[in-house]
Amino acid sequence: MSKKTSRLIVANSEQNADLLYATKFFAPDEFVWLEHGGKTSAVFSALEIDRARRVADVDEFIPLAIIEEEYQKKHGKKPDLPTVAALLLRRKKIRSVSVPAAFPLACAQALQRAGVTVSVASPFFSRREFKSAAEINRITAAQRHAEFGLARGFEILRAADIDRKNFIVWNGRKLTSEILRGEIDAAVVRHGGLPANTIVAGGLQGCDPHEKGHGPLMARQTIVIDIFPRDQRTGYFGDLTRSVVKGAACEAIKKLYATVSAAQRMVLRELRPGADGGQLHERVKKHFTDSGYPTMRRGGRWVGFFHGTGHSLGLEIHEAPRFSDGKFKRGQVMTVEPGLYIPEIGGIRLEDLVVLTAGGNRNLTRAPRFLEIP
Repeated sequence: MSKKTSRLIVANSEQNADLLYATKFFAPDEFVWLEHGGKTSAVFSALEIDRARRVADVDEFIPLAIIEEEYQKKHGKKPDLPTVAALLLRRKKIRSVSVPAAFPLACAQALQRAGVTVSVASPFFSRREFKSAAEINRITAAQRHAEFGLARGFEILRAADIDRKNFIVWNGRKLTSEILRGEIDAAVVRHGGLPANTIVAGGLQGCDPHEKGHGPLMARQTIVIDIFPRDQRTGYFGDLTRSVVKGAACEAIKKLYATVSAAQRMVLRELRPGADGGQLHERVKKHFTDSGYPTMRRGGRWVGFFHGTGHSLGLEIHEAPRFSDGKFKRGQVMTVEPGLYIPEIGGIRLEDLVVLTAGGNRNLTRAPRFLEIP
């Protein structure tokens, strides 16, 4: 997009990844950001402007109070934020702006009433697809938070016992998904991460890829642990999945695990700039089918492999490009997470996080991989 194109965001940067990307500034309340003529401006409240001046990546810091006072003198009331955005554009003599796809409708209508032409740019920052060295460091830090949480989960499972009814027992009571998730999340927070919706799903629950997990965990059944925290300081995400069994795994589980592990190794070997993500995904599906695990609907539910082989992440847990969008390019960051979900056996998913390099890929994940926890 040329420097002549004016761009506008009205949002809070804790939830809007484009605004956080533009400003590198966390704010829980909405504010106005504008790019015009190659320079950026932002309107901040008194609560945020001093902190923003210290840390935000913005060229011009505009106090909200100045705009409010001018408006109140003429209209007898303070302007709402859509009106503030319109007033800012009038100050800059801007008659057209590009906005993100998630731009608030009320704000777009206020701009249009003020004579401003609003168009949607999607993606808003196409360069977000390619991660800089600094961004890769931030993503790696977030992945370390996930690994720290996983290590705590493994520690608890190792310390746990198995009772006569095959329940996993820890600290004198049945170990549940909720207890183990709480311990994992607490460890992530201590390490500097922000966990959300961590998955600890045992047995049949692990066959639903986005089931968080609930209730007692059983020995000798698969347990899927998927941790995807943000870094508290930067907002970048990590993503990590391991699948384990407390106690001895049966042969059916061992075969399922080996099949998924082989698929992941194949993708990690072949993932490089120029490789076609759609073709790699189809190869994974064929490998699973040839191994005796076809993907199909059975009894009203999907079984086999019915999600993507991976996804990109950064300031969002899922962001462009999709794994199967086409050929990979240097600087993209991708998860590699094949999985098999067979209700009579269990769910197995293994997930690492890699960055595409000139000659292939570099794995950002250090977490160990094993199936059985004695």
